[in-house]
Amino acid sequence: MRLTIIGSSGSFPGPASPASCYLVEVDGFRLLLDLGNGALGALQRYTDIYGIDAVYLSHLHADHCFDLCSYWVARTYPVTGRKPRIPVYAPHGVADRMAEAYGLDPDPGMRETFDFHELTPGRHWIGPFATRVERVNHPVEAFGIRLEHGGAALTYSGDTGPCDELVRLARDTDLFLCESSFHDHQEHPKDMHLTGSEAGEHASRAGARRLVLTHLVPWNDDERSLAEARGTFSGPVELARPGTVYEISGSGARGAQRAAVS
Repeated sequence: MRLTIIGSSGSFPGPASPASCYLVEVDGFRLLLDLGNGALGALQRYTDIYGIDAVYLSHLHADHCFDLCSYWVARTYPVTGRKPRIPVYAPHGVADRMAEAYGLDPDPGMRETFDFHELTPGRHWIGPFATRVERVNHPVEAFGIRLEHGGAALTYSGDTGPCDELVRLARDTDLFLCESSFHDHQEHPKDMHLTGSEAGEHASRAGARRLVLTHLVPWNDDERSLAEARGTFSGPVELARPGTVYEISGSGARGAQRAAVS
């Protein structure tokens, strides 16, 4: 599997990154994990936006889904004609929520461009990926996802507070892409996000091979988040940065290798 970080900013786009968006590729199949605000513009730097085969939305907060509205325009009205319909996997009510966000009549809304599938916990196939999704700890319905292919595993937390479901989802994963929105020793809402140390604790409990921190809120100190995570996880830890590419293999290569892109 090949993972490209498109956007890793949490809650709103930052000066150097759009909101959450991650491109996962295998055998020519291209899957987007989230499509937050600002992400569609950045995505065009790394791939043909008309070559995307499926979209997964972890939950329906704006910083994870609202550029689906822009993508609807891009696929519906190109000068060469409407692009083929592609699947969108997302929480309950996604079709009506996206139509409302763009001011469309809910019937048909965006259904002529996207084939909406509402997520349920359990195992599913998305193209060539064997996936497992589980509800995680957030104020709205939200899911974490595990992708497996060819003996390799990638786990993405989406947005979540501490929860055992995330540990089970990330068990022995080669790369754990985990949110780190809060800092330790500060007042913050419960059951919403993780601190860096909590992300590290989840990775340690899961036996993850590599931890990549994402959903980095622009007003936070990213280096502090990194230090917190390193205090609770002994494996490799780094910050998700737009343009970074990870080649994820199975146990033979012991996880992810990092490569820079221009």
